[in-house]
Amino acid sequence: MKMRWLIPVTGLLVWMMNSCASSGGGGVAIPDVPKASGRSVTDIVTGGLRSGESAINRNGIDALLNNPNRSGVKADEAFAPPRKERPGLATTFGESLKSPMTSTAFQRATPKPYGVDAIYYNDREGLKAMGALDSRISGLQTTAGGVMEWGIKGGFGFLPTYYSYTSSSGQYRRFVEGSHNGRYSIVLKNVCKSPLQVVLSVDGLDVIDGKPASVTKRGYVVPAGETLEVKGYRTGYDSVAAFKFSTVSNSYANLSRGDTRNVGVVGLAVYTCKGIDPWTWMPGEIQKRETASPFAAAP
Repeated sequence: MKMRWLIPVTGLLVWMMNSCASSGGGGVAIPDVPKASGRSVTDIVTGGLRSGESAINRNGIDALLNNPNRSGVKADEAFAPPRKERPGLATTFGESLKSPMTSTAFQRATPKPYGVDAIYYNDREGLKAMGALDSRISGLQTTAGGVMEWGIKGGFGFLPTYYSYTSSSGQYRRFVEGSHNGRYSIVLKNVCKSPLQVVLSVDGLDVIDGKPASVTKRGYVVPAGETLEVKGYRTGYDSVAAFKFSTVSNSYANLSRGDTRNVGVVGLAVYTCKGIDPWTWMPGEIQKRETASPFAAAP
């Protein structure tokens, strides 16, 4: 499967791509961007990588995780009662995974997303407290008007997924059940005839640059008819750090930003490609042609 990543170039978004062993290579070379040395990757990724002192890297994350003073406690607070840990799950950095990149072009059909969606997660106790265990559903569900399917996958298939009404929002939401220290990935399946650009967030942070998420940012590109499995936060041109369930205090959102208000949610914004109708030759149209009668009955 081809892997791609996007950067702005005079009105166009250029996307990096890498092919698995089962497909052809290629891509447009970009100055200062190393070509992929391998062909076995699972992520298609766009621009927005940090650099210099602000880069997300393994040493920086280890320093955050191992720094006993990362909570920013002042001297006069040294003997204050410890802060109570928020219950439930959040997401932190897991092991480093290889994910090299190359390039091609993509331009959004419109400035606004074609569709926006969210999946909420927690441990079983948290989901029960939230009243989110009403109806068990399949882990892979349609989104963005039907052009894409997506879900949250654990180590042994899709995590238990539920569809429940929440009184706080006044609407139905999707929830998945995770467990502490468990790894997970975000599965994106393009079911339409257009390549799709997908902006993803975890705990309110963009999975590409680790900064506060926005639908206007660049994102992953999933070719028509293909499936992408996003396994972690991007840490460089050739690697990501696995998504791992953690306590709220050890979440990447808390360690990097000191902000935990948006933990427990995975966000998605989908864009179609300019000049391509995503609904052309969808199954419904094909079925109509296959069932057309050469001698239709008189009206």
